Amino acid sequence: MNREQRIQFLHEALKQRILILDGAMGTMIQRHKLDEAAYRGERFSDWPSDLKGNNDLLAITQPEIIQ
Repeated sequence: MNREQRIQFLHEALKQRILILDGAMGTMIQRHKLDEAAYRGERFSDWPSDLKGNNDLLAITQPEIIQ
């Protein structure tokens, strides 16, 4: 199946049902070797618990990584 056929297949499937697509975002984030301070950013610098590993938080503290 070539690229165009795969795209067409996905479009047809989307018309029929909800699709969940998963990628290797966690692996891409790990390549940045972020420390606790990087996860916290300025906004959460005084947060009372550890935030390292909270990849969802990076959408706020490191949006340039999460694109």
